[in-house]
Amino acid sequence: MAAPVLAAARKMIRGEVLVAEPMSRHTSWRVGGPADLFVNPVDRADLEQAVAFARRHGIPYTVLGHGTNVLVRDGGVRGMVIASGRALDYWSVEGTRVRAGAGVSLPTLARRIARHGLTGLEFGVGIPGTLGGALMMNAGAGGGDMSRVVRWVDILDEAGEPRRLGLEDLGFGYRRSRLQGRRLVILEAEMQLEPDDPAAIQARMQQHLDYRARTQPIGTANAGSVFKNPPGDFAGRLLELAGAKGMRVGGARVPAEHANFIVNDGSATPADILTVIERLRRLVRHHHGVDLELEVEILGEDGR
Repeated sequence: MAAPVLAAARKMIRGEVLVAEPMSRHTSWRVGGPADLFVNPVDRADLEQAVAFARRHGIPYTVLGHGTNVLVRDGGVRGMVIASGRALDYWSVEGTRVRAGAGVSLPTLARRIARHGLTGLEFGVGIPGTLGGALMMNAGAGGGDMSRVVRWVDILDEAGEPRRLGLEDLGFGYRRSRLQGRRLVILEAEMQLEPDDPAAIQARMQQHLDYRARTQPIGTANAGSVFKNPPGDFAGRLLELAGAKGMRVGGARVPAEHANFIVNDGSATPADILTVIERLRRLVRHHHGVDLELEVEILGEDGR
């Protein structure tokens, strides 16, 4: 990054502007090469300023939440990575409607809403990551997902202009939405929930957490489910039947708890994880004739 551009960025953006920041510090897999620039805006206005700066200078930009559903390659990310976790970490309740910034932690939001006696977001208590990431992929669990509660989403569109998208504009489907694959920034959303007894809501959330603790490698460096479930089946079931559990490449392995997870044991590289992903795909294709689709997003360049 040219020195004058870097100086201008640090003058215009109030948050941290870091050079060659390792993305391993910002992803749940704890791997990934450096971002040319890593920006951590202090609030929504600062984030919008960072986006405007990147557009003005022709710098490609990527907005990142908690990095829980992302694999960054060894070569890192060109341009600017903009963190949303601090800038968009806010929420409010008015009656049965909840408005929240895209950077708020989904499990934290679910717990706080429960204390207000509002039901509909219990499934989110066991899904690590931000509201923005959950909206992007229509995250869900246990029969619930974001499409059931969202009323509208505010974004910066491909031209950097603010827009409000209604439910009908979002095109929610299984682990997908029209927000994916577009150069836009999710800012906040409003959700419509229903009143219920806080104790009953808490009990349902605990069921989600208990199930997760029994079936997933809690406490490890992972990115959640690697593959989407194919129609009418479960990726984890197909992988387990094909003998995926225990597969290892370098420091990346498939844990005994769940065949649709890949764990970094501490020494994994992005290349290790990518190799396991490809071997798992081939395994399921060979044994079941099914082509698994990735649920995690792959960013950045190959280090080779």
